[in-house]
Amino acid sequence: MSEHEWELEQHTQQEETTPAESVFICTANRDFAAYAQEELRRLFGSVKSRVLSDREVLLVQLNAAAEEAVQKITESRPIFLRHIQPVQFEQTGDNAGILLGEASSFILGTGLLYTGVRAALQVRKSEGAGGDSAPQLKEWLEELLRASEAEFVSADADWIVSVYLTADAVYAGISRPEDNLSDWSGGAVRFRREEGQLSRAKFKLLEAEREFGLYLSAYRSAVDIGAAPGGWTSLLLERGLKVTAVDPAKLHPSLLKQPNLTYIRKNAGEVKFRDNEFDLLVCDMSWSPKLMVQLVTGLLHALAPGGTAIVTIKLMHKKPMALIKEVISSFEDSRLQVQRAKQLFHNREEITLYMIKY
Repeated sequence: MSEHEWELEQHTQQEETTPAESVFICTANRDFAAYAQEELRRLFGSVKSRVLSDREVLLVQLNAAAEEAVQKITESRPIFLRHIQPVQFEQTGDNAGILLGEASSFILGTGLLYTGVRAALQVRKSEGAGGDSAPQLKEWLEELLRASEAEFVSADADWIVSVYLTADAVYAGISRPEDNLSDWSGGAVRFRREEGQLSRAKFKLLEAEREFGLYLSAYRSAVDIGAAPGGWTSLLLERGLKVTAVDPAKLHPSLLKQPNLTYIRKNAGEVKFRDNEFDLLVCDMSWSPKLMVQLVTGLLHALAPGGTAIVTIKLMHKKPMALIKEVISSFEDSRLQVQRAKQLFHNREEITLYMIKY
């Protein structure tokens, strides 16, 4: 352990209620914070929490030391919990300027920011916090931290400095990027919308590629089930794949002249494919989970062994935990091994499954 890591550990221990407790700000997709909390409860037994921002951000106290808690959370690969940030400093009050000034003093006091260190500053605020916007607060706080002579960056940071402001408190912590579940602020993965982009669905596949450590250009031939209007198909074509797009609805006209595209305007269940024809199968349709499982498993003969399937599952159910378990079990009974199940930032009432055919 380096001298500076030791300093952070010592400061963190002083802020904890007891050596066996730690505090985090936890973020999930809107309306899914309760399920993220349930994931934590299954890991730690009991969880004390308080809502910071309606339906998505929680202040959570766990009955484990910070290092142990982070390890357990990251190794569990949660589905709904998309981001955590440690709370090593907390101060109450209603003056944002004073609160941020005190937070900056704590951050500088850790000694972790110094010449040569790359730091990402991430500032968020709750819905009820007034005053300046989060970007304005970040700019102001960054000026306060310039005394450290660290280099402030947006990516590839050594440390992430996290600050969360509410109407009556500020919470701050410093952590390695890999310990936050996501190196994006709040786990909100942002892509720039391109001119002529067919749909926001493209962002889901882009995020899946990043989250699951995939390299879409490495695949040869893909089938896109329920492709219209063509958001996922367009990305796969951009990556250089040969794509068979299947949908009774119309694809966007801009795709139809693409030389690597085969467009079949039918229901996928009516199409006959050759065995092992594709090494990638993707599907993003608004169908019931049971019908989705039946459709995808009925086409698995066309996916080569070792091939990848990326499928979104709509959570049309009051008990998503049980539904996800049932869906995963059904896929694994059909020669698909589930590598990850994740509610991505760009998912809404759904999760994304990354699977390999064996």
